[in-house]
Amino acid sequence: MIVLKATQEKLLSVLQSVAGIVEKRHTLPILANVLLRKNGNAVQFTTSDLEIQIRTTADMDGDAGNYTTTIGARKLIDILRTMPGDQTVTIESQQNKVILKGGKSRFTLQTLPAEDFPLVQEAPSFGPVFSVPQKTMKDLLNQVSFAMAVHDIRYYLNGILFVAEGKQLSLVATDGHRLAYASATLDVEVPRQEVILPRKTVLELQRLLSDAEGAIEMQFANNQAKFGFGGMEFVTKLVEGKFPDYNRVIPKNHKNAVTLGRAPLLASLQRTAILTSEKFKGVRLNLENGTLRVASNNAEQEEAVDELDIDYAGDNIEIGFNVTYLIDALANMDQDMVKMELADANSSALITIPENQSFKYVVMPMRI
Repeated sequence: MIVLKATQEKLLSVLQSVAGIVEKRHTLPILANVLLRKNGNAVQFTTSDLEIQIRTTADMDGDAGNYTTTIGARKLIDILRTMPGDQTVTIESQQNKVILKGGKSRFTLQTLPAEDFPLVQEAPSFGPVFSVPQKTMKDLLNQVSFAMAVHDIRYYLNGILFVAEGKQLSLVATDGHRLAYASATLDVEVPRQEVILPRKTVLELQRLLSDAEGAIEMQFANNQAKFGFGGMEFVTKLVEGKFPDYNRVIPKNHKNAVTLGRAPLLASLQRTAILTSEKFKGVRLNLENGTLRVASNNAEQEEAVDELDIDYAGDNIEIGFNVTYLIDALANMDQDMVKMELADANSSALITIPENQSFKYVVMPMRI
């Protein structure tokens, strides 16, 4: 039976869209596989890692009838990558194997029974569906995801807080040293919902969301989130725990503020970062009347000093930061100008977009 027949380009693209969550090593060998369900010409592809499940359906030629099996996802992708994009490939079933053919190539692959594939149990009830354009969601994720913790024992920091309330969707990430906040307006009013999405889910959404037209639909349950976009269905477990109160962390009424070009500031930080030590990524910022001086040094007693002309008439301030934290924020923004607000050398700094409340970035100072 010919399960499916399609161009290499189409089949590879569908497989790559669902295979991002497939782990190379897994306690359950079947989780290295993709679940194929053929129903007439509609072929459904599903992958899972027990916490996230991704599913998409594509129309493909093939013999009439229904068929289900599971095939090693990475092997399938690796084989398809070596074939020309316009080549027609077929997958045929043969007892407990499948045969993949393309041109004069033929591969016989082992399968595992579809009934052994552990699908994620969906929550019995989800909250209301609400949607935002895919591009908006992708931009929001890009503006905050770099501030997520990695392998923190405070597991609720290894992800992003989603807060939907009224007509506003806010995303927040923090690793305890810095905090990023971004928000967008929804088309409809929704009752307050607050969930923490795991890091792996965030990275996968960033990979899959497109800048093209089309919306992403979201629904939250107590311990799950469900997303639908571009013909894909994405179900993920949520992180349990209490996210820090981000409103308390965002400074209010810092008396010293400077608005300056994002690109020149980023370039200056990247230059001075070259002479910071590998372990200790500290830079000193000196704000004086009309000037911002950025300086760094390292254990070899090398030093870098860079000056920017700015429009500033506030207090003289010398403050130290981890340069990576500043570069991350500026590199993930695309505005021409940024505003930096400071109180003194011991208080966290607030970076925002002038005349725009939708993005806030807080970074703690460091002693240098």
